[in-house]
Amino acid sequence: MSSSSAESKMALAKTVLSTVGSVAATAMLVRTIVHDYIPPELHEYLFFGLKKMFTKFSNQLTMVIDEFDGLVNNEIYEAAAIYLGNKLSPNTHRLKISKPEKEKNFNITMERNEEVTDIYNGQTFKWIWLCRQTQSKHFYNPRDMNSTIKSEIRFFELTFHKKNKDLVLNSYLPYIMKEAKLQKHENKTIKIHTVDYEGMCHLGDMWKPVNLDHPATFETIAMESNQKDMILKDLERFVKRKEYYRKVGKAWKRGYLLFGPPGTGKSSLIAAMANYLNFDIYDLELTALRRNLELRKLLVATANKSILVVEDIDCTIDLQDNLANRAVVVRSNGFHQPESKVTLSGLLNFIDGLWSSCGDERIIIFTTNHIEKLDPALLRPGRMDVHIHMAYCTPCGFKLLATNYLGVKDHKLFKDIEKLIDIANVTPAEVAEQLLKEDEVEDSLQGLIEFLHKKIKDKEEENAKKVEITLVDDNGIKEKEEEK
Repeated sequence: MSSSSAESKMALAKTVLSTVGSVAATAMLVRTIVHDYIPPELHEYLFFGLKKMFTKFSNQLTMVIDEFDGLVNNEIYEAAAIYLGNKLSPNTHRLKISKPEKEKNFNITMERNEEVTDIYNGQTFKWIWLCRQTQSKHFYNPRDMNSTIKSEIRFFELTFHKKNKDLVLNSYLPYIMKEAKLQKHENKTIKIHTVDYEGMCHLGDMWKPVNLDHPATFETIAMESNQKDMILKDLERFVKRKEYYRKVGKAWKRGYLLFGPPGTGKSSLIAAMANYLNFDIYDLELTALRRNLELRKLLVATANKSILVVEDIDCTIDLQDNLANRAVVVRSNGFHQPESKVTLSGLLNFIDGLWSSCGDERIIIFTTNHIEKLDPALLRPGRMDVHIHMAYCTPCGFKLLATNYLGVKDHKLFKDIEKLIDIANVTPAEVAEQLLKEDEVEDSLQGLIEFLHKKIKDKEEENAKKVEITLVDDNGIKEKEEEK
């Protein structure tokens, strides 16, 4: 019985191998015939027809996601590329990895013609990234980037069971878009953008970015802890209230005014906010702009999840300008031209006018050394939502600076320094500069004490001079009154 069973298994194996060999030989023959006798132009049509014939009897549905939608990028394609870069499946054998210079993270994407299997809500979805070589002159279409300029057309094929079509459109693809957005935000390198005045004619070239390597965080800036907590809570509340802003009919933005003497940490606070939120910074220099139209174009060109900074607002704009934004016209060479200046009303129109709705999740920060010089229209509620006074260094701020710069949390000289700081009116920048001068902790703290004594002495002398001037003025007034 065992001998008969072995012989039958051997015969079956031979039959299977013979069949497989015949199928393989037939396939090779067909391939040779197609390659040798059918023109290359018909290959794609032939295989497309065969594929269509087989898919007619399949329960699978395939969606094609092109790289471009006409002349613009296809957001679904971009989202899929980001989302699938972190997805590995048993069918994935190759991935592409890159790291641009000065970027902090690796970029991982699928390799062409690779397959990724994804599971969502218990359903299986198969992705393939395909690239097809083309000759652009044969596919010229001035309204379609998929068929012009490029010699390669790139697209994703998403295959799934036909019953899941609604799941894909209503849930799966929106989920991918959301996840890709989060991944892109988390992995990006924060940049600071400055105006590129040579690219002002093109909306996409107006801002020139460079990496922001500022190390400031809320843990390192010298500020009172209760003030830090207030700012952090305000930022956290702001980024979570998208639906609330939409519900109440307000643009999703937040305005901050930082005011205080130079050196009190306004720039460091801005960098800390950017690092905390992972937002890019747009540094706007108003004095370089010629008119409100340029200002409007620049502000529209800023991205969502960003911080727009206008430093020294009291020095950079005509704060006495009428809020009606009157067009002042001058005659030049027989033509009427608008006056070359940016007006307060032009800026306010973007902060809380109709243009304020152009974009989401944006923070606007103005800084000034002299809040008393600002036009009341700029301080109105709804424009600058939060006013932050950047004060002189306090004992709490000094301790934080000592920890950051010297690596000490306590010292026998701390009490003397804290008493002096309360009356010296020194900025965190001045304290930090003194702490950097010496390598030894004792020497640094002793040098700071000497500096504080000098500041107090200078302050007393300055006050004495003011008293003398006041007395002279009073005597002069009294003499004039006696003469009368």
